Amino acid sequence: MSNRKNPTRGTASESRFSVMEFMAEFPDDDACLAHLWRTRYSPDGEHALCPKCGVERSFHKYSNGDGRQSWTCTHCGRHVHPTAGTIFHKSSTSLHLWYYALFLITSTRCGISAKQLERELGVTYKTAWRMFNVIRNSLMAEPEIAPLEGKVEADETYFNRSNRLSNKTGKPGRSPGARTVFGMVERQGRVVVRHVPDATADVLSREIDLHVLPASMVFTDMHPSYQRTGWHYDHYRINHSAGVYVDGDVHTQTIEGFWSTVKGGIRGVYHSVSAKWLQSYLDEYAWRYNHREFTPRIRGVRRVPVGEAKFRLLLALAARPVR
Repeated sequence: MSNRKNPTRGTASESRFSVMEFMAEFPDDDACLAHLWRTRYSPDGEHALCPKCGVERSFHKYSNGDGRQSWTCTHCGRHVHPTAGTIFHKSSTSLHLWYYALFLITSTRCGISAKQLERELGVTYKTAWRMFNVIRNSLMAEPEIAPLEGKVEADETYFNRSNRLSNKTGKPGRSPGARTVFGMVERQGRVVVRHVPDATADVLSREIDLHVLPASMVFTDMHPSYQRTGWHYDHYRINHSAGVYVDGDVHTQTIEGFWSTVKGGIRGVYHSVSAKWLQSYLDEYAWRYNHREFTPRIRGVRRVPVGEAKFRLLLALAARPVR
């Protein structure tokens, strides 16, 4: 007979780190603070390098009723604040709510809106939007990603205010006032997405040269702006206008699949994105894509579910000083 106090999940479910596991590991603000202290300074929770003494000392948690979140060196009395310099620095929002926001953001497949975050956390919309904006811009943005290599697909797409990604005739293309987005993806690898001024040859060639290693194989459609690509790369093109989408190994299905995820997520979750914040939303989806297989598959070893791996990764990033 099954134990109702310890429910068993189905073997096909990858939800092994649900909200119940989160609350068991991080039940309150003190548990989150202790985790941050261990992650940043003290793996054993007691000993850490004292900035004043210059050697490892024993620390104890500082408590005097004023709510100060710090640990104190037992030798010299120096205070060490785990939240100092991080995204939690000087935040009046509970650390427990910050951790829960990180969990909610990583446990969803296509993202979560600030309005939904407001309802889940019980905070104001302004607070929820600020938290999500800080997480997206400080933790998920990866401006220094290594250049792509091997087989790389490149494609441009367009976003407009209503997120209708086709013109009035129903043919794919640019609508009046649309914002141009350019993406490059390694097959079975990483993706780089940039909000660019336009889709001219100068702009697209510059982005490819910047993010793709020479001697890589680049696959594009027949857009005239890609004519220069063959100067530095093995360039292969697929003619979508002729109804051809796959010709052996020549296709752009990988980047098209990524566009489908981004457009579906923005249309269904965020509904509308301004030009000012478009790049940050693109960074979020690129981060999700680049960390979709954070842990390797090893025979006989349970792989960490993707949502849990992303949550652990964001926790580690959140413990670093903000640049």
